[in-house]
Amino acid sequence: MMLDAARDIIDDQLLDYIPVRLLEVDLEQPLPTISAFDDKKGKYYQRARCLVRLHTQPLGQVDFTFDTGELSPDEYASRIWQVLGEQINAHLREDGLPEVTKLDASGLPGRHTPRCVQEREAFLQRAPFVSVVISTRDRPDRLARCLPALLALQYPGYEVIVVDNAPSTSATADLIRQTYADEPKIRYVREDRPGPSAGRNRGIMEARGEIIAFTDDDVVVDAYWLAGLVRGFEAAENVACVTSLILPLDLETPAQLLFEAYGGFTRGFSQRIFDLREHRWKKPAYPYIVGACGSGGSMAFTATFLQEEGGFDPALSVGEDTAAFFRVIIGGYRLVYEPASLLYHQHRRSYTDLQKQLYGYGVGFTAYLTKIIIDHPLLIFDCLNKFARSLLFLWRYGSPRPEEKKEAIHYPQELKRLERKGWLRGPLVYVRSRWAEGWTRQGLALAQARASAARTKKGVSSDQPQESPVESMKN
Repeated sequence: MMLDAARDIIDDQLLDYIPVRLLEVDLEQPLPTISAFDDKKGKYYQRARCLVRLHTQPLGQVDFTFDTGELSPDEYASRIWQVLGEQINAHLREDGLPEVTKLDASGLPGRHTPRCVQEREAFLQRAPFVSVVISTRDRPDRLARCLPALLALQYPGYEVIVVDNAPSTSATADLIRQTYADEPKIRYVREDRPGPSAGRNRGIMEARGEIIAFTDDDVVVDAYWLAGLVRGFEAAENVACVTSLILPLDLETPAQLLFEAYGGFTRGFSQRIFDLREHRWKKPAYPYIVGACGSGGSMAFTATFLQEEGGFDPALSVGEDTAAFFRVIIGGYRLVYEPASLLYHQHRRSYTDLQKQLYGYGVGFTAYLTKIIIDHPLLIFDCLNKFARSLLFLWRYGSPRPEEKKEAIHYPQELKRLERKGWLRGPLVYVRSRWAEGWTRQGLALAQARASAARTKKGVSSDQPQESPVESMKN
């Protein structure tokens, strides 16, 4: 009875969440009228969230409410200026253009191609060949929505490797055969070992690009997603990984709004660089906590780095992306978060699926920490010392997000408890999985030796890390 009562309370609270219409406006064009009615979904909205761009570059998001059926440009231009005026002028300065003192319905049209677009086009003339890996399992409907956007990318040379991971049906293979048999960019491979790491590792084995990008089947990429992602490798020296800005594809259900309240996947609209020296994240538990670095839904690595590291740890079913980010940073490399690379993620729509997701995040978080202690026992005291200073934050907010939650809505205590429950199970799950995989230190060393031999055979060379992981952590 108590569980039923608690469920009724949560259900009543979820009724208060109002769907949000998601829109985009580029200030380079005259501002359009924003309607409360969405033609594609055939419904009216009370709220809207608008992604504001300038010269296609994302600047930030602005929330609106509809008092009538639409908002005229004059009505919302001042709101955009109030929220993003500083970002607008910062972008204009970077492009060598004069600053403005207001925004009106005419937008900010220019007579010439802006510097940021010129630089992007120049990069695309010399851009390296890239392999994009999607590991999927029994979700052909989502894959069918994902692939058209990948084929429409503004990028000169790339391939898309669809890894059919331990499928229970032939649906994914049928989709590729029936729809994309004549598309040279798409390659289909099957990997019978289950798990996201196994699927991604198969993609690494198949990849031909010097950069390997990873995304999921539940996303829709922006036309310049890959251009921004790969260009991020030029943001600094010795970059081994670049991640993207990930926004929700829709915010229709209470579960989707709750996930945004949890923190979502958005890491801000400013480029950030992470390493162990001048670009340290100002959090006590860094680099063990790498929440601001990005998400596995959109990440790219140099092929050389992945070969040196032996790919992703198959003993991690959740948190394998976090473990990879950690390895980048403690290895003496740099990681770049690049918001010019943008995609949209389909958040889970049901509350039950959200519960499973956050419990899984809890399991993945402590499983990843267990991996650190097993792989780097000399770091255990440094790790425990730094986490002691973050314990209050973790207990209050759950697995760390880059910033405190921004959504001013109720976040159920039940979800926090589920995540903490996952924390308790994570270490056991990892140890069992690692034992089952046989992914011991010797096994990892063997994988790295094989990768090294393969690189030598191909004549591939790479920059070596400047310091050992333990020495880097001490500095």
